Amino acid sequence: MATTQPTGLEIIGGLAIHVIVSKLGPSDAAAVACVNKRFKDWASDESLWSSFCAQELKLSSPTDPLGNPCPSLKAAYGAWREAYEVLPTLRKGASEDEINKLEKCLKVKLPLPTRVLYRFCDGQEQCNPSSRGSTNPLQNLCGLIGGYSFYEYLVNVFLLPLDLIIKETNDIVRHLGFSKHKYIVVATSSTYTKKIFFLDCEEGQLYVGTKNLLVSREIMPCVPNGLITSIHDSKSCFQQDGMFLWLEEHVHRLETGYIKVREEGNIRSISLFPEQLPLCSSATTGGVQVRASAVFVPEFSDLVQEKEKYMFAYSIHINGEAVIGQFPLLRPGKKEFVYESCTMSASSPGSIEGSFTFVPGRLADPKGSTFDVEVAKFPLLLPEYIF
Repeated sequence: MATTQPTGLEIIGGLAIHVIVSKLGPSDAAAVACVNKRFKDWASDESLWSSFCAQELKLSSPTDPLGNPCPSLKAAYGAWREAYEVLPTLRKGASEDEINKLEKCLKVKLPLPTRVLYRFCDGQEQCNPSSRGSTNPLQNLCGLIGGYSFYEYLVNVFLLPLDLIIKETNDIVRHLGFSKHKYIVVATSSTYTKKIFFLDCEEGQLYVGTKNLLVSREIMPCVPNGLITSIHDSKSCFQQDGMFLWLEEHVHRLETGYIKVREEGNIRSISLFPEQLPLCSSATTGGVQVRASAVFVPEFSDLVQEKEKYMFAYSIHINGEAVIGQFPLLRPGKKEFVYESCTMSASSPGSIEGSFTFVPGRLADPKGSTFDVEVAKFPLLLPEYIF
């Protein structure tokens, strides 16, 4: 009977292999597991994946993003990675030298909270560097801040790494004619119509460009001014700038389920449409449930206009037939139909409500009388935090 001779690495022994694999990243460790059964056992060791989960996910127990138990920490790591395509794009923290380089190149002094944030995480790798401006959703939905869609428009916002902050600031801020040594570009969308966020390094506020950005440099504050404190006071124990507050609120919304990761086909992304009361309405008529909510769209808002000042995108989740020229056929227990559109509003707050007419069976072969399904009132509200 033939025997298989061990490879050179197998002769080293399990402890040495464990030390070697622990120096690799999760992707390389998973590749090692494909060599043979012995390597699979070594690369699946719980202590190894405990370290990966703690370092990258701050996860100490084998649970998935919904809190359900997983058979192992390796499986939990895979569940989190599968649920959030954003995670692999996060970069390691920047060094002091890299931050100093940005400040020297752009002649700015970063607010202390933003400086600390970039020491922990240097923004995001782009899903595909050549895809900026592409409308391919596979290349555009990895943004940490997330986004929304309506009609053919899609927006998804990335947190920029330091090297792209330098490039985008030189390209955009200088072109706009903003005051030198003050504003830097910290986040943008990857779509054709850019959504651009600016950090004011002197005052600490975060701004987003409106429809009039290129015409009149019109921008809107993204966080409440009253919460920004001591951005350059290294002796203060309570420092908050717009960037820190913005990301803190975003994380809070994700943690509480106020916004969620939505799935369309095999693509998952962070959706900014609210999922909870009071900004998300819900109504059930004849067993058909309808949920609806809206999100402010600053990049298409025009603060100069009186009648069409604010744009809102809205999303309606519905089970049934007939939505403004669309006629989906949905069955009990199947995926809900999602309709997304937009509207302009002269003022805030405003609201939308209405109903849809349903046909039991099919339009071509109705099985009963038509009936109306309520869309409960949901608000159009200019938010304190703009994403």
